[in-house]
This record gives sequence, C-alpha cells and structure tokens, in this order.
Amino acid sequence: MAAEHDCTTGAGGCFLCDGAAAESQAGQAPQVARRRILQAALAAPLALGPLAGAAPARAHDTGPSADRYAIDTGWTLRYIDDAIQLQRGATIIVAEGRIEEVRERRVRGMHAIDARHLLVVPGFISGHTHVAAGTPTRGLIETGRSLRRPLELVDGLDDASLDALTALNLAELILSGTTTQLEMSLSLRQLRSYIRVARRFGARGYAGAMIPDISRLFPIWMRGDHQVLLDSVPGTLQEIEASLEFARTLADGELLRPMMTPHATDTQTPETLRAIAAAARELDCGIHLHLSQSARESALVQQHWGMSPARWIGEFGFYAAPLFAAHLSGFDFAADAAVLNEAGAVYAHCPSAGGAGGGTQPYPEALGAGMAVNIAIDTHSNDFLENLKLAVLYGQARHALLTQAGQQGLRRPDMAEAIRGATLTAARGLRRDDLGRIDPGARADLVGIDVTGPLTGSGALPPAPLNNLLYAHGASVRLVVTDGRVQVLDGVFLPRDLAELSAAGGKVVAELWRQLDAEGFFE
Repeated sequence: MAAEHDCTTGAGGCFLCDGAAAESQAGQAPQVARRRILQAALAAPLALGPLAGAAPARAHDTGPSADRYAIDTGWTLRYIDDAIQLQRGATIIVAEGRIEEVRERRVRGMHAIDARHLLVVPGFISGHTHVAAGTPTRGLIETGRSLRRPLELVDGLDDASLDALTALNLAELILSGTTTQLEMSLSLRQLRSYIRVARRFGARGYAGAMIPDISRLFPIWMRGDHQVLLDSVPGTLQEIEASLEFARTLADGELLRPMMTPHATDTQTPETLRAIAAAARELDCGIHLHLSQSARESALVQQHWGMSPARWIGEFGFYAAPLFAAHLSGFDFAADAAVLNEAGAVYAHCPSAGGAGGGTQPYPEALGAGMAVNIAIDTHSNDFLENLKLAVLYGQARHALLTQAGQQGLRRPDMAEAIRGATLTAARGLRRDDLGRIDPGARADLVGIDVTGPLTGSGALPPAPLNNLLYAHGASVRLVVTDGRVQVLDGVFLPRDLAELSAAGGKVVAELWRQLDAEGFFE
C-alpha cells in the first residue's frame, strides 16, 4: 500500500509516528498486528466497567494465541432469512479477521472477551462522511454562520496539523461504532491524511476526494452565472485525474478501497461526469455523491441538462457501480425513486447534517418508496449511535407531521430499520456479502453496546435491547472490532491514547478559531 506518513515534526514529535500508533497494516503482517493489539486489549486495565452488578469486560480462559478468540455476548443481532433475530448468550469466535463460528454457549480454552452485558451488532457502516471537518464545525453550524471559511482554513493546514485533526475525528467515529466509513474527503490533501490515519487505526474505508474540492467549490456551487460552471471544467478534469492517480494505489487493499466522489450534480457537466464514470470503471469501484441535496440543485440540473439529477447521472453509467447518494432533500420520490431502486443504489440519510436540531431529511418518504436507506454521519457529529437514535426519533416526528398533513406513501421508521440500514443494507449497497452481518465467513466487524448500565439500561440484560438503543449514545459503545482487530475495549480506544489525540486535535481547532476570530467571523 502506497503513501507513507509525511511526518513534518521530526523524530519523536509526531503523535502518529510515536509508539504503538506506528504499527500500520502497510508495514506489518495483519495476523501479527491483530495478535499484538488483542494481547494488549486482553491485558489492559479496565477503567470503566459496567455498574449494577453486570460483569465487566475482561479476559478469561486464556489460550495460546490471540489470532483466534471468542466474544461472549449478552445479545447478538443476526439476520436469519433476511429478518433480524436476537440471539441471547451466544459466543462469537473470531479467527484471522473473520467470524469462524457463532455458538450458543461459551467456549473454554481460548482467549475470550466477556461482553455478557452487551448487545453485539455488526459494525456500523456510515455511507457519508467528511472526517477532518467534524470537530472544527461542531457548535458553529448551529449559529447560522456559513461553514465556507472554517472549511477553507482546514484545507490550509500543514500535514501534521491536518493529521491531528483527522485522527481525533476518526477516533470519535470508531469509538461510537463506525467500523466502515464511506469517506468524501474535502480535498485530495484531506484524503491523503485520512488514509494515513486510517491505516494506523485499522479503519475500514471506501474513500475519495470531493470534486471540485473545497478550495474551488463555493464559487462554482453558489454561482449566479452558468458560465462559471462551464469555465470550471478544465480544473475539475485535472482534479479527477489526480484523484484517479491516487486511487490506483488503493485498488488492491482489503481495508482501504477507492471510491469516486463528485460533490453533486449541480457542480458537474457532461464532460466531467463522463470522466468520473470512466475512472470508476477503471478502478472497478463505486461512486458516492450528494444527490438532489436541495431543490436548487434539482432545478438547475433540470434547467440546464433537461432531466432530474437521478436520471441525468444514469446517462453516464453511474448506476453500473455501487452508488451512495447523500441527503435527497430536493428529490422527487414519485418520479425518481424507481431509478435508484432498480440500480440498487443507497440513500445515505444524515440526521445531523444540519447540525444539532438542524432540520429533518426525507427518511419516511424514502422508506415508503421502498428505497435502500443507510444511516450516515456527514459531519459535525461523529457519534454514530446518537445518529441512529436521531434518525428514528426525527423520522417518527416527520412521519407523524406529514401524515397529519395528508401526505401518502410514508413509512414510520424504528430502531430495527435504522440498524438494518447501518449494517446489512449498506453492505449490500457496497456489494459486500462479507460485511454487515454476524455469520461464519463474514469479516469480523463488530460493535458491542452496553444495554444494562445507568441511563441506557436498568442494571440487568433487557428483554428488548433494540429499544434501549433509543436511550443510548456513543459512550454506550464498549467494544469495537474491525477486521478482527480490537480497537475499543470497555470503552477505551486502544490504537492511541485518546487524551493525547484530543489535546492535539483541540490545539488545531483552537488555532482555527483564533484565525476566524481575527477575521471577524464571530462578530
């Protein structure tokens, strides 16, 4: 795998190069990395064990090798004949990054993690992220200010600062159970940073650079004259070629794979869409974009190209590959839902895309139209479990209001629907039958959520644990495993000290805010 970390701080001064974080998949055999991280996990002191008599996560029946280990669960969420089935007291056996077996009872004589107070589900797949942009925009979008300038400043950071910011945001995503990110980095520089950090943390990602990138986006996107778009074509074609060149270095990876990630249909022309589709064909990869994210986008595409965004991209072969489409706030469900459905495309619903309390998206409409819907992060919030909850609660409120107003063709979401969207639905959209499920042969991407402790549970294993997730949040996630590698144990982030990551990332954000203050942004 190409692209080593471009350390700019010197020996001993880079938080990514120092210590345990220097272990990367690129430089070490996967089985050795898994053995070391699991041995560290099983030996680690447990600072935040569950209360009210629940058994803390700990090692028992220690065996000779951490390449094969067990997870004893309270509840395990599985898909049997395409329906959710909750299996109580199951043991998941992990070997060489895959699920070897799911047994009905504990297994003696091997390494095991005691997760008997946890609901264990397949790893969450976020169908839309901009990782580096999360913490710098958190709390700002709610003020009503434009995010243009903060995002431009992020892209101007040096590599070490950008990596510190990326690392904090990616750690938050993993802590809340996001084992796979469909990452639309806001520039090729940010994509390189994401890949560097993801390799060291053992994250699974389908990643690309947004085209046009953040340095060119706003004049094109917010244009008042169509000629601005036409004049942007040469620069956009150069970005596509640069993205393709970098993506070629990821094409043979297991954990990190490329995607082509155009910004949206209203910032493209037929020439650029043809180039994006050709790149996706060469890479044999999917496409991930914002689609009909506003009524303005849909109107502009109809005006200039004579059809809706969903139908227009079909003219260029976008549906030949896996396609994830974010937001759909300006989407015509009656006219175009069938287009996405026939292609197996996935709607990436981002309940916190507008920030906390920033409005709702058409989740009940999409479900009612029979669409494949994933729950995704976008930015601002990196708490996946919180976004699952918001998707359900916002969606139920939207459903009730629209039903009262007489709208037809809606379906009321629930937590089972949201979990399915975050796991099996997304995996199928990626055309990966080895993700999104807890079955023999699947990759060992797993999330364990405490459904017994204070505020979320009742001190004992509940009879209907999916409903307890409506009271949960990211801190309820106690166990995260990606490709067999234990990344979170008893709520502790293992790849790197979280306080150190937070301090380094916070220092970068504080400097960004200082620059914004000097420019009068907060006045």
